[in-house]
Amino acid sequence: MNDPHVQQAAFTPMKAYRPFHSRFDPCRPIGLKFYSTPPQLYMGFQPPNLQQFPPKVALRKGTLWPALYDPYENPYEGKRGE
Repeated sequence: MNDPHVQQAAFTPMKAYRPFHSRFDPCRPIGLKFYSTPPQLYMGFQPPNLQQFPPKVALRKGTLWPALYDPYENPYEGKRGE
């Protein structure tokens, strides 16, 4: 599948795929579907001496280590008004 809109399995926090749509389906095609992959999937083990957030920042971000921080960006946000 060489669709330029579909990302391959490289390290990207947001991936996309196009669901199968048969010509016999009564509904119109959905288009691209997005999903998030967290950074710990690409880290085989936790390396020693990782950089750490200060305690107050770690509480806001939800993790102690910047390498495991994954902010969520909604890929559908701009499509609602269109």
